[in-house]
Amino acid sequence: MGFSCGIVGLPNVGKSTLFNCLSNAVAESANYPFCTIEPNVGQVDVPDQRLDALAKIVNPQKVIPASMTFMDIAGLVRGASKGEGLGNQFLSHIREADAIAHVVRCFEDENITHVDGSVDPLRDIDTIETELLLKDMDTVEKTLDKARRASKGKNPMEAKRAELCQRIKERLDEGTPVLGLEVKDDDEARILKELHLLTNKAIMYVANVDEDTIAGGENPHLDILRKFASERGAKVIPISAKIESELVELSKEERASFLEDLGIESAGLDRMIQAGYGLLGLGTYLTAGEREVRAWTIREGYTAPEAAGVIHTDFQRGFIKAEVIWWEDYVELGGESGARAAGKLSLEGKEYIVKDGDVVHFKFNV
Repeated sequence: MGFSCGIVGLPNVGKSTLFNCLSNAVAESANYPFCTIEPNVGQVDVPDQRLDALAKIVNPQKVIPASMTFMDIAGLVRGASKGEGLGNQFLSHIREADAIAHVVRCFEDENITHVDGSVDPLRDIDTIETELLLKDMDTVEKTLDKARRASKGKNPMEAKRAELCQRIKERLDEGTPVLGLEVKDDDEARILKELHLLTNKAIMYVANVDEDTIAGGENPHLDILRKFASERGAKVIPISAKIESELVELSKEERASFLEDLGIESAGLDRMIQAGYGLLGLGTYLTAGEREVRAWTIREGYTAPEAAGVIHTDFQRGFIKAEVIWWEDYVELGGESGARAAGKLSLEGKEYIVKDGDVVHFKFNV
């Protein structure tokens, strides 16, 4: 299990540059609107220093990090929901995404064109989110019409679909995103999921800032964005697309030195990926053996059998027990045998909730 994240924003805010850095892909990046026509899709490794620590002890044949998918779609403009700038086809590309990373320009540069002529984070956000909301309105109204006609045949599920869509429509009419809407039962939850509404997706704001801001300088645009996001309970990840594009070209050692010179602990893109995991309530447990050291993505609250099922359904079906070592104990005690000898290996049953950072070995029989 991983997760997919759609990257949205106005043209020329740095989406494609960030995507190139994320995936080392070759998404076209240029100083003109709509240079990205088809969505660029990239698989990105989730940075995890714990894997390196385990690998030094186990010396496996390979190390496999968790991964996630990013989709960079063309810049949206006012009227995208009605087809402006080929907006309808762009919006459809992110319907299946789990989350949205909204890239917002928070830097001044007269050499880089802004589609609206000036830098204004709140105006830009309003433009994008209005288009997402209008697209959802179109989806819901069509579904509502079909459900009402179908419910005349005394179909209880269609009647439930119509009732839910009516509630969603009223919410959208008020300009309120669907995210946070309370559902009455599992049927409504399933119907809501099937709609793939754009404003029902978890969102984080990626502030594309200049180098001075990353080095600790003042940035009024970023301050405004942070205040806005705080009021919504959303996260802001400041990133300098220019710095990130330079980091991609460096070796691991050079990258660490470069970040130290800037006075920051980690690359912005690493923070963006990790924020995405937190946004969706995801975590990773680890497995370690001579063949591979690997990170497996799970949702918070997964029981041991559910976590085992991420590897293979047979593991879940025939689950017996899980041998669990906290990753720091694994490293400090030199591996499984040391942890076992020190009493740091625990045997857990079906009710155990797997934690982010657990090193797990499953016992099963089918």
